[in-house]
Amino acid sequence: MRASPSRHAPPADDPKRSDAALARLVAAVARRDEAALRTLYDRTAAKLFGVILRIQADRGMAEDVLQDVYLRVWQNAASYSPEAGRPLAWLCTIARNRAIDGLRRRHEVQGPVTEDGEDWVERLADPHDSAGAILDGHALRACLDRLEAMHRDCIVLAYCEGRSREDLALRYDRPVSTIKTWLHRGLAALRGCLDGAA
Repeated sequence: MRASPSRHAPPADDPKRSDAALARLVAAVARRDEAALRTLYDRTAAKLFGVILRIQADRGMAEDVLQDVYLRVWQNAASYSPEAGRPLAWLCTIARNRAIDGLRRRHEVQGPVTEDGEDWVERLADPHDSAGAILDGHALRACLDRLEAMHRDCIVLAYCEGRSREDLALRYDRPVSTIKTWLHRGLAALRGCLDGAA
């Protein structure tokens, strides 16, 4: 299952039959049936990969997350209950959560580039830059943790993942102007925190 997800589509059944088939596969996976896991992968990987790729823009990283998702499914299939919801929704929730966790695990934060081409967050964290405020990565992460969650997430997605303001507006269901304000306020607060820690 290491390759990119296959394009196999689920059987052309009605939704209830498809849900029942997926639920049976998950139940078989809970009994440690490896063939069932492979079949579940073939039927759902393309959908889950799409969910992950919307969060993890890097295809290689998204493929790694996908493998982690099916490892989680293998470990936690016994916790799935059909009464709690559709099996595909359960799988999509795992995929979304693992993709978001993957973003949060990245510690290397790149800041916005100024008009002269300088990345000021990188400069602030650069120990060779005697002209700037000398901070280590711990201070940078500590300051990020002080930001409002949505502001922090927007900054990380924009400057680490290269997401546009339009992408972020869709993701958070907010106008582009609101995203611009969040980025501006978040960056201002981050800079103030970093200046105070210098």
